[in-house]
Amino acid sequence: MRADDNDRRVPLSALARRYQHFLLDLDGCLYVGDEPTERAADAVAALREASKGIVFLTNAVGSSPEEIVRKLWRLGFMASLDEVMTVGAALQFTLAERRKGSTAFVIGSQAMVDHVAEAGLRIVNRTEFATRADVVVVADHERFDYGELRIATQAVLRGAELIGLSRDRTFPMPDGAWPGTGAILAAVETASGHKADAIVGKPEPTMYEAARDRLGEGRALAIGDRLDVDVLGAKRAGLDSALVLTGATARDQVDGAKPAPTHVADSLAALLLT
Repeated sequence: MRADDNDRRVPLSALARRYQHFLLDLDGCLYVGDEPTERAADAVAALREASKGIVFLTNAVGSSPEEIVRKLWRLGFMASLDEVMTVGAALQFTLAERRKGSTAFVIGSQAMVDHVAEAGLRIVNRTEFATRADVVVVADHERFDYGELRIATQAVLRGAELIGLSRDRTFPMPDGAWPGTGAILAAVETASGHKADAIVGKPEPTMYEAARDRLGEGRALAIGDRLDVDVLGAKRAGLDSALVLTGATARDQVDGAKPAPTHVADSLAALLLT
């Protein structure tokens, strides 16, 4: 049997059959908060039935890869740990390569602190050395406060490298947009007068390149809900992109957008299923 014969046995759209691999954003694409988007689980299941390669690619900073896998299963999506590419894992790889042995002050969840520690850096949060950290890492978390902003500002002014996990201004939740890492990073940049030395997550190409390495040869489509993150990141990585309208972007924002997505659909299911 030819490979394309197998594709015809599943309800994939003609568009989906053009690609061998799919890089799927999570928030706003597969789910919003704790609710899956309509028929998104069916769409992912159809990709699997057609033996398509899948990587779940996310700038979310509050959960470990293991927690994300558990959430995906709870919401009806099959997923394995090696299919999840988080910005935290990308940060850990980056820090281990070039900052091992340094001290770090981390604004972020415990999952983010763990990633930095596992990269070989010494965490100085809640110590007298926090304002003299070698590296300041910024990610959003619900308990961010003025004290963290003050320490991060002082450390950067003393020469610390400032690393942001992303510039995502917001992320979608059922009750509306919540402030994202970009909002907190902007506060540190404004207070210190210093732009971030590095951004790890989308739209930088690092995560896309790592995902493609996992997937191997074949044409890949990156799917997400943000023009300034998912579409721009795919463009920078040399990939086709698809924008779904279940998250941060409304249809009237698409006209004239630069870069423009390769495809636009009301939802993941509308994009991938017949």
